[in-house]
Amino acid sequence: MRILNALIGGLFSLLLFPFKSLDPWLAMIFLSLLSGLLVLFIFRTTSNQEGIRKIKDTIKAHILEIRLYRDSLPVTLRAQGKILRANLKYMAFSAKPMLAMLLPLFIILTHLNLWFGYESLRMGETAILKVYLKEHANPIDLECRLEVSPGVAIESPPLRIEEGREINWRISARREGVHALRISLAGETAVTINLIAGARSLTRICPRRSGRLLDAILYPGETRVPASSSVASLEIAYPPKRLALRGLRLHWLIPYLVLTIVFGFALKRPLGVEI
Repeated sequence: MRILNALIGGLFSLLLFPFKSLDPWLAMIFLSLLSGLLVLFIFRTTSNQEGIRKIKDTIKAHILEIRLYRDSLPVTLRAQGKILRANLKYMAFSAKPMLAMLLPLFIILTHLNLWFGYESLRMGETAILKVYLKEHANPIDLECRLEVSPGVAIESPPLRIEEGREINWRISARREGVHALRISLAGETAVTINLIAGARSLTRICPRRSGRLLDAILYPGETRVPASSSVASLEIAYPPKRLALRGLRLHWLIPYLVLTIVFGFALKRPLGVEI
């Protein structure tokens, strides 16, 4: 998983490198265009294109039949029944390519969330560092220490929450850059997570590092916490990023899905893909 995340992460870094200092909308449009092309490629290579074409022609023919014989109830009902059966067959033809798209789109979404999901901290802005412990560790009794670089200030002593096995610190950014936060527990090797401060408009930010495989999939920007550590996961509460559009602040997933669908339908005819 670590190697796969590194390879895909490197690909996204390469694709987005020209856009790092530009408006995030330009990067979003570019990635949506690539995603639309990818969706069309998967659909074309995994679907029965000839079967879909024939089913669509059948549906059109029965719709025309309804218009021509709208005064004949028996003919209209039969045509509607045939349209329903044709639609069910069309859904069956579409099921295979839809399933084939799930994994690549899921991977794309998890990596896009690192680039478009969070804002880096501004100078002087505070955030909460949350450390979640495993079941055998008690945050009240456990000796712990947070070490930060000169570019980060610790604003509060550790807040220990026994019920959630959680230890929190309030931190703030004092200098731009990538800063390692080191959490040391008694007798264990320190666990680190990176804090991003003062970055450009488009920056890869991973807010969570965990020992769980699921978190490694959902947050591919950090390696997994060692299994020997009493730390279950670490999380930095970054501000959410939003894309501005005429006074609206949109979550990145909305324009990405809309633009991908628009590009897909706009390019399906020039590329000869039946959807």
